[in-house]
Amino acid sequence: MKFPNDFLFGAASASYQVEGAWNEDGKGLTNWDEFSKIPGKTFEGTNGDVAVDHYHRYKEDIKLMAEMGLESYRFSISWARIIPDGDGEINEKGIEFYNNLIDECLKYGIVPFATLYHWDLPLTLEKDGGWINKRTSKAFVKYANVCFKAFGDRVKNWITFNETVVFCRLGYLTGAHPPGIENDPKKYFQAIHNVFIAHAQAIKDYKKLKQFGEIGITHVFGPAFSIDDKPENKEAAYHANQYEIAWYYDPILKGEYPEYVLKQLEEKGWIPDWTEEELELLKTAAPLNDFIGLNYYQPFRVKKNDIAEEQENSRENSTGAPGNASFDNVYRTVMMDDKKYTKWGWEIAPDALLEGLRMLKADYGDVKMYITENGLGDQDPIIEGEIVDIPRIKFIEAHLKAVKEAIKEGINLKGYYAWSVIDLLSWLNGYKKQYGFIYVDHNDNLNRKKKASFYWYKQVIEERGESL
Repeated sequence: MKFPNDFLFGAASASYQVEGAWNEDGKGLTNWDEFSKIPGKTFEGTNGDVAVDHYHRYKEDIKLMAEMGLESYRFSISWARIIPDGDGEINEKGIEFYNNLIDECLKYGIVPFATLYHWDLPLTLEKDGGWINKRTSKAFVKYANVCFKAFGDRVKNWITFNETVVFCRLGYLTGAHPPGIENDPKKYFQAIHNVFIAHAQAIKDYKKLKQFGEIGITHVFGPAFSIDDKPENKEAAYHANQYEIAWYYDPILKGEYPEYVLKQLEEKGWIPDWTEEELELLKTAAPLNDFIGLNYYQPFRVKKNDIAEEQENSRENSTGAPGNASFDNVYRTVMMDDKKYTKWGWEIAPDALLEGLRMLKADYGDVKMYITENGLGDQDPIIEGEIVDIPRIKFIEAHLKAVKEAIKEGINLKGYYAWSVIDLLSWLNGYKKQYGFIYVDHNDNLNRKKKASFYWYKQVIEERGESL
């Protein structure tokens, strides 16, 4: 079987992780421009000041994407490039950069897939409370409308937010991301709600513009499975899926928060400060979502947490590897002897992706979905000058097979975006591991080089995955 003709083979990046040019052409400062320069926050003090200089080299990078046969490029827009202080004057130079990037994609027939928010918040908004201040939600809606009007004649695929769970959890529970707050569940749930209100209003505004494109949101997709058949561990998996999936997907797709979580938040005094109008907004916006984006890297194997003491938060235990208790100490993620893992302890489980997609279809019906991120972080071996990233090829191949099987089963999947198109800056871990099809040589003027996976993905796209 070939992948259907309307299925997009793409790859992704994020503005802070690739662009650099952190203070050029009128761009404002972001929370990450400041946070990454606090000693100890990132590996070896790495930051996005230069990253891989995509801002100056986008033409070269998009030409390489075209050579690979990429059908779509998922990139994110830096809010502080468009509106430097978050909600004030528009920076025309920022508009010009993304216009040029979009036009360059279209020149080669590459579909631009734009993410409005991939964690880099204008610093002025962060200083005023960030996502726990409703000013930020209103500012986001203004920014989204500016982007729709500037780019919507050519961009027909929009993602509002990338991985709300990550920037809220790491921002307000573990302190590993800005604003660096630890163990404050009340703020965590408030931030999530404020993000979803911004998303809902942006979607309604987009539909009013009648630009005839599609809009949705991208969530982490990490389904939880019990480590065995013991009732307490099955309950732990249910609890995990309610807090990690239902809490994020229900308000977007069903227009309401899940009862199971709400009841517990009420008991603990963690209910967000919300209004009836906001809850109504979620309801009316839910049917307007055209798709949901899934960032799938691994599932979680969970058991009931039987260790009483609280764990210390650190950069290392904020990376998603198993072995940590949930923030409410109900369950613990476990590394299992019979599973396969990356060097960083992430489980390699294409079968769990397929099982998870079945769960989503059962819970949410025939919703259109894209895999908006999936890929392997590794230390790529260089043999006689060639980057021989065979583990990445095997990883992506196995997950594309799972995607193909899902489509055969009638699951409504319309695209696959590898993370990442090019080696880029990790938020916390610098350049310790690579994800891209294109290698960036930090010892030689950031020169680009095609990896083995580049040629392999090119062939997959050419034959529409027939030989997978």
